[in-house]
Amino acid sequence: MVVTSDVSRATLRKVTLRLVPYLGLLYFVNYLDRVNISFAGPSGMKTDLGLTETAFGLASGIFFIGYLVLEVPSNLALHKFGARRWIARILASWGVVATAMAFVPNETVLYILRFALGVAEAGFFPGILLYLTYWFPQNQRAKVVALFMVAIPLSTALGSTVSSLIIEYGDGVFGLSGWRFMFLVEGLPAVVLAVVTWFYLTDSPAQARWLTRAERQWLSTELAAEQAAMEKAEQWTLRKALTDSRVLGLAFVYGGIVYGLYALGFFLPTIIKGFEQQYDTHYSVVQRGLINAVPYLIGAVVMVWWSRHGDRSGERPWHVAIPALLGGLAIPVALYLGNPLAAMVAVTVCAVGVLAALPTFWALPSAFLTGAAAAGGIALINSIGNLSGFAAPYITGGLKDWTGTQRAGLWVVGFCMVASAAGVLALWKRADIRAQKDSSN
Repeated sequence: MVVTSDVSRATLRKVTLRLVPYLGLLYFVNYLDRVNISFAGPSGMKTDLGLTETAFGLASGIFFIGYLVLEVPSNLALHKFGARRWIARILASWGVVATAMAFVPNETVLYILRFALGVAEAGFFPGILLYLTYWFPQNQRAKVVALFMVAIPLSTALGSTVSSLIIEYGDGVFGLSGWRFMFLVEGLPAVVLAVVTWFYLTDSPAQARWLTRAERQWLSTELAAEQAAMEKAEQWTLRKALTDSRVLGLAFVYGGIVYGLYALGFFLPTIIKGFEQQYDTHYSVVQRGLINAVPYLIGAVVMVWWSRHGDRSGERPWHVAIPALLGGLAIPVALYLGNPLAAMVAVTVCAVGVLAALPTFWALPSAFLTGAAAAGGIALINSIGNLSGFAAPYITGGLKDWTGTQRAGLWVVGFCMVASAAGVLALWKRADIRAQKDSSN
């Protein structure tokens, strides 16, 4: 038993160190290419292309229509052809489209390229989640997903600063305005990483020559036994996973959380710029980027701590509901406060709530889905939930144009997050998605 324990610790440490930082890097680039339009918008793009707030919201959100169309087929392809090939293909596709954003001439082409970017990226995030189930036992997944998903706050925090610097100091390079140069610089890494991914990733533990034979055998046996136990408890088919009420319910819960993520992701730079008029102050492009980074840096720390707490306790639903509820209650009051510092505290609480809820949420579907059903079910949850990625920026921008203030849009964010907290607790009452105590506890 001592030998097994030593082998398990060594194996999980090796797998974590080899895969998680690299997958986090890929997601860092992925998320940045998805949301860097939020930095371009208030930094000249809306003016240059003549975009209203509604048009900007539509351009931001139309990405998710293309994303939705191919999400499930893409994840099934990854399950069939292997993660290494499919993830490399996704990287190359989105890198080309993201780079082309530097040369967008008008509003119509902007819509086309954002839609195409969604098509190109489809399957990446749920594919990574599925890939992690090939390597980590259930009682490790919330922690591992948190380490991987810390790329979200880091890409926003570091990305806001880096993007702001590129916009400010890249203005005029190659005859491009700053926001165009930013798209050019930030799109190319995905193409380079596509080549690296082809050679770096391994499809399964059985093929991992960087593990010892004992480590490969232990991990393969552990994961196979876990999958067999789940399949014995309930027989899953792809058709059943795509129509199961639990899967659809989790898609609703995820949609509410993601609504907050993308409403903040696409419009927080605009909200911060609005502080100048609301509070009679002024910030440079770089200062706005640094302010934008604060909620996400704090969120990154809380995200990892909260997911570790969930893994240790073995409890899942409340670890989703509590941060979603706190974030939902905090965000509507942000723009009613009397100074920018107080407003940013409320925004930070919301960002922390969103980020803390996400990793533990993704431990829920993988607790009862396996094989092709897991590939399809996880992709379906992500694709339906990400309809909020389309709705959030479009509704937020439309309400801003209609009311002249960001307040109405933030009330909608709060409502959606509170609804998600209620939804996951309602699902929790069904014994078949309740988190079971890990055998190690």
